[in-house]
Amino acid sequence: MKADYKQAAKTAGDYYDSADADAFYAAIWGGEDIHVGLYERDGEDIAEASARTVRHMASKLDLAPGTRVIDIGAGYGGAARYLARKTGAQVTCLNLSEKENARNRKLTAQQGLADKIEVVHGVFEDIPFPDDSFDVVWSQEALLHSGDRRRVLKEVSRVLRPGGDFIFTDPMQADDIDDASAYQSIYKRIHLPDMESIGAYRAMLKDLGFETIEIEVLTHQLRNHYARVREELKARRHALEDRISPEYAGRMLDGLKHWVEGADAGQLAWGVLHFRKR
Repeated sequence: MKADYKQAAKTAGDYYDSADADAFYAAIWGGEDIHVGLYERDGEDIAEASARTVRHMASKLDLAPGTRVIDIGAGYGGAARYLARKTGAQVTCLNLSEKENARNRKLTAQQGLADKIEVVHGVFEDIPFPDDSFDVVWSQEALLHSGDRRRVLKEVSRVLRPGGDFIFTDPMQADDIDDASAYQSIYKRIHLPDMESIGAYRAMLKDLGFETIEIEVLTHQLRNHYARVREELKARRHALEDRISPEYAGRMLDGLKHWVEGADAGQLAWGVLHFRKR
């Protein structure tokens, strides 16, 4: 993908800094995490399902006090707080939304974790740290917002020490569908021309010297999540009208519907992707 990554970053930053988006993610997701959850039953709390994803990903890593982790596209920092609290890791949150970063710092201070978590405003196409700075690079539902994902992966490789782990989730297109027109209603919501596939990420990371540790395909959870978020927004949209504009809520309901339909049609993929730098 060779889009203008600076423009894509500005588009994503403007969106997540908007009052509507900030209120939506804080109210509907619970304000800790902004990513796909792992659901065990219908109607499950979104925040709990989202927290389960963090726990599941963390279980795949060997984390200990002093482990250096960077979460690229950290949102409100829920994953960072879990990792710091449960493992003693030192976590850096890199994120382009000032509103999200402010909430992250507030929640981190309230939970007594400010000594273990650093919140940095920036973009993952230019990670503001030296080579070999981190033992783990972590990301959830963020890479799709980049206008140059290969550049992001090169930056991941640069700041990750040899033998370090890169673990991430991302909404992706299916490997066996090449017709871009099939995704236009989905791309419209993220304001970008395309997404990667599992195969594309695997190939790019192989070229950068990474070995594949595990590809855990859990696409049904993407469908579960967007359907659950849509259900929650539909139920609460009128109660939240003073915080989330009707226009935004309507657009979001339509957009989420397209994602659910895309998953049902086999156009999308999602899972936990774990790689290690050689």
